[in-house]
Amino acid sequence: MDRRQALLAAMAPILAPLTKNPPPRRSSSRLSVEGYIWQQYAERQNKQLADVLDEIFPMARSAGYHNVELNQTFFTAELRPHVERLLSANDLAMPSVYVGGAMHEDGLAEQTTRLALEIAGVCRPFGCRAVINNPDPKPGQARKSNAELAVQVKMLDRLGRELRDQGFEFWTHAHSPEMADNAREWRYNLQNTDPRFVSVCLDLDWVHQGGQDPMALLREAGSRVHELHLRNSRQKLWLEALGDGDIDYRQVAAYLKQAGLRPLLTVELAYKKETVVTRSLEDDLRLSRIYAERVFGVSA
Repeated sequence: MDRRQALLAAMAPILAPLTKNPPPRRSSSRLSVEGYIWQQYAERQNKQLADVLDEIFPMARSAGYHNVELNQTFFTAELRPHVERLLSANDLAMPSVYVGGAMHEDGLAEQTTRLALEIAGVCRPFGCRAVINNPDPKPGQARKSNAELAVQVKMLDRLGRELRDQGFEFWTHAHSPEMADNAREWRYNLQNTDPRFVSVCLDLDWVHQGGQDPMALLREAGSRVHELHLRNSRQKLWLEALGDGDIDYRQVAAYLKQAGLRPLLTVELAYKKETVVTRSLEDDLRLSRIYAERVFGVSA
């Protein structure tokens, strides 16, 4: 037995239980970091996500976070055991998980529902209390018909009900396509879903990118907002770290305090091709955390 085999043999009794039954991980903090930037991080190095897993989870802790929000890409059959081990090894909680998928056709919505319920169960041991879904747009971002939107809200309510029965909340997300036509699709979802089953994860930057007023939609959704995704831009060009820019986050924080709202606050960095990156990703995540803590009066 060589040195590597001996080390793996010694670690096996420790690692095996983590894959099969990870210990619960919970955090009292309502500040989190979204995993999408790590997918971009891998792409920018011409690597697969699997190639950077051992780097990114320690990076989250080094940047000062105790919570992460991952998406279904991290929970493929290939990646899931490794991700579970790394979450446990780095003492990271996961209060929410993002599961995208179409909801405007019955068959597609059934697939999305099954996936969301499966991943929710996988994430429960890490303190997961909510699943986020952004209903996929149609090809070419074509306008959804009223009939398709009616199916969508029916299926959103159904998924929310099934998740609630299993002890989870359900939060809907939106990108810029849902902001078209005066936020027609976003408003349809808000007005035609049952607040008992469906709450809102409001991505303020995508509201802005889609030509709508972030504060107006925040006030409109009000107490249904259970999470905010935080990112900023200047003239709609994404910044490398969360900071002052197009969106006035101090105004957002003041509204939350005035309205008595305490949503999960999730830093979600993303880079466009034109974004000037001058620091390491760990430094950008750390600076983003410090900014969020200062503006919103929270602690990671």
